[in-house]
Amino acid sequence: MGVILALAIVGAVVLYAIGIYNRLIGLRNQVANGWKQIDVQLKRRHDLIPNLVNTVKGAMEFERGTLEAVVEARNSAAGASGPADAAVKEGLLTQALGRFFALAEAYPQLTANQNVRALQEELASTENKIGFARQFYNDIATKYNTAIQVIPNNLIAGPAGFEAAELFEIKDDAERAVPTVDLSMK
Repeated sequence: MGVILALAIVGAVVLYAIGIYNRLIGLRNQVANGWKQIDVQLKRRHDLIPNLVNTVKGAMEFERGTLEAVVEARNSAAGASGPADAAVKEGLLTQALGRFFALAEAYPQLTANQNVRALQEELASTENKIGFARQFYNDIATKYNTAIQVIPNNLIAGPAGFEAAELFEIKDDAERAVPTVDLSMK
């Protein structure tokens, strides 16, 4: 009778450990999926930028430095690896695009151009999708990180090689700044 009870307890512990392990695998896969969702939106953003730059290149001939800065930031961001590197490089790209759009406002022929407006709207829509994807990623990464750190999960997570997921965070103070909105009629 004692042997059966001991086997039942060992069996229950093993099944519980398998359940924890499987839950951690599921969370780790969700984190990977969350990052890939960000990656898809960033790729979309990176694909739109050359079209926008080419569309306005002729009209903004005097602003070549700004156009080159956007292209350089885009290329750097496209080569980012992991959330921390992407956060830094995408922040620089966001700043370059901000300067680009601010300069584009000074060119009435650009603001009237349907292609430019359509590309700006696509970029704005993509920026929103990136924001939502980052939020989802950070939510699931935090859930995963918590799961691998709490007892008894950490007894399985550590030996099984589960590592904390990097969170996507803004490290640049300029990106944290509140944007200036000018609604005056010029």
